[in-house]
Amino acid sequence: MRKEKIVVFSGAGMSAESGLKTFRDSDGLWEEYNVYEVATPEAWIADQEKVLHFYNLRRRQLLTAEPNAAHRALAELEAKADVRIITQNIDDLHERAGSISVLHLHGELRKARSSGNPNYVVSIDGSELVRGDVCPSGFQLRPHVVWFGEAVPMMEPAVEWVREADRLLVIGTSLNVYPAAGLVHEVGQGVPVTVFDPGSMDHFQLGEAEHIKYPAGEAVPKWVQDFISE
Repeated sequence: MRKEKIVVFSGAGMSAESGLKTFRDSDGLWEEYNVYEVATPEAWIADQEKVLHFYNLRRRQLLTAEPNAAHRALAELEAKADVRIITQNIDDLHERAGSISVLHLHGELRKARSSGNPNYVVSIDGSELVRGDVCPSGFQLRPHVVWFGEAVPMMEPAVEWVREADRLLVIGTSLNVYPAAGLVHEVGQGVPVTVFDPGSMDHFQLGEAEHIKYPAGEAVPKWVQDFISE
């Protein structure tokens, strides 16, 4: 019997429940850093050491964080459904919870890539990436993340996943960040959409989508258990 294909679209609200701060906290500040001074191509050109230090701080925080109940529930869902996760988050909490198919729209914090060859990507051992860490061609390694003003190379496969979905779960994202937010409009006609977010979604036209107004850590495990027991 064919398993139902469930596509999950997760955002910062999901990681926040594991204690990870987001770019949207405190009017665009993250630990007193203006994100446009550390998360743009212009910032990298202006001060590589500052950018590297900023992401080293974030990486250290990630290494102390653990997947929460919502992450673990999505991994459990794979027992009954074909689950694919599209995330805006650059952490690895979905993978650490046990999810198999995870597509990172905005990159991965625990990876680095060559500033001269975008196809050269390596894992970061520990939390530090510093000046002098270079690829075999001699180019400085940079965080493997999509900065403000850069293209989102994983959008095309993400769109294909959504178009193939039998069901879409939207978890912990305000649907304010484009082009990622536009993914929900790629879902097929008649495909059920469930949004998990305690906040108002009035700014976004969700049509007939079900809106569960509870935090992910509370609502997702309950939804998963109900789905599994059907």
